[in-house]
Amino acid sequence: MKNLKSYLLACALIFSFDIGSQEDSDGEPTTIQGLLQLVEQGRTSEQNVNTQREAEFLVNKNQQAAKLAAEKRELARQERIADQLEAEYKKNDAILVVKEAAYKKELGSLVELFGHLQSSAGEASSLFADSLTSAQYGRERETFLNDLSAKMSSATELPTIRELEGLWYELQREMVAGSEVVSFNTNVINLDGESENCTVTRVGLYNAICDGQYLEYIGSKGQYAFLGKQPEGRYVSSAKKLSNADPGDVVKFGVDPTGPVGGSLLANLIQNPSLLERVNQGREVGYIIIIVGLFGIGVALWKLFTLYNMGKAVKKQAKSKSHDQNNPLGRVLAVGEEHMGKDIETLELKLAEAIMAERPAIERGIPVVKIISVVAPLAGLLGTVTGMIVTFQQITLFGTGDPKIMAGGISQALVTTVLGLVVAIPTTLLHSFANSSARGIINVLEEQSTGIVAEHSDSN
Repeated sequence: MKNLKSYLLACALIFSFDIGSQEDSDGEPTTIQGLLQLVEQGRTSEQNVNTQREAEFLVNKNQQAAKLAAEKRELARQERIADQLEAEYKKNDAILVVKEAAYKKELGSLVELFGHLQSSAGEASSLFADSLTSAQYGRERETFLNDLSAKMSSATELPTIRELEGLWYELQREMVAGSEVVSFNTNVINLDGESENCTVTRVGLYNAICDGQYLEYIGSKGQYAFLGKQPEGRYVSSAKKLSNADPGDVVKFGVDPTGPVGGSLLANLIQNPSLLERVNQGREVGYIIIIVGLFGIGVALWKLFTLYNMGKAVKKQAKSKSHDQNNPLGRVLAVGEEHMGKDIETLELKLAEAIMAERPAIERGIPVVKIISVVAPLAGLLGTVTGMIVTFQQITLFGTGDPKIMAGGISQALVTTVLGLVVAIPTTLLHSFANSSARGIINVLEEQSTGIVAEHSDSN
């Protein structure tokens, strides 16, 4: 058995050597000896490349050394030049100190004057940049003042007499402009962003108007522009009067004195919403309240007018002996006269029936007014609740950092409440007046009916 195993192992080794002696048909090594031979060939080729590179380096070594020597010589030359320039700089610095001392000694008290001159020119330039007069006088004065301020800050040049007079002239002209009301033609930016020529009336340094509308000055463009929103109608009407006024006319005009280009007062007037804008803040609920309120007030006024005419007819009928069928009292008296010959119980019933027949016509429309007077505050409360819901939703989404985000919901909440009360108060009063008028007419009918019954009783 052992001899059989040895024989099979020997056959396997011989078969493996036969396979290992063969190579791949593509030329790739498939045996360990072939792979070793391939590595040996690669090592030999790399040694040849490295030997060639070393030879090239040795050839260029002398050239690199020559370049390095040349660079060192240039560095030494530049260092000598730098030392020379540094010495010259120190010498000139010492001379400059002496010259500056002599310059300041010659200036004397003018140094303080030039400091004030620089500050005055800078302040005037910043003031003119936003002044209403810049659109009239041009922006060249700003350039002049900026150049003068830069010249004074350099302390190397002296201002000329013409420059000093120019600063004084610009300041004086601005002061005079603050007390003038002048008109001039210039380009104005309309609400569409286009520039158009317009006759502008400037009131001092406070406001400017064109075609009855207030303007603002855009410093970046050097032009006037119409305000995106104008103040209330009375201010616009006064602006129109001023635009159409002749020289020497006295016109009442609203001037904002809180700022050189229109201050906080004009801004607050513009930001305050108008009556229509306040109504629009109520949105759908507010519109419904207004429509219902107008309907109720219309019904109440119509009913008061009807009752007034009916009351006049009843009073006239009470003084007349003939029975007019065009008024309630005449119809009730006609019924009483018709049943005067019957017993008193029948007469009372017929008169009561006649009065009850007249009551719906007399009281028609009054319950509608009463219902509207009750429903209007409830609708306002509905708008308040919905507005607060919107406000809380906005707080949930955006927080409380920006109050403007919550303004819409709060406005709706408050405006609808106000609208509900505005509708409820007059409709309640009108309902009271109409009800009392109707009650008075019915009382007259009952009084006349009682008189007819009493007359019938006396006759019996």
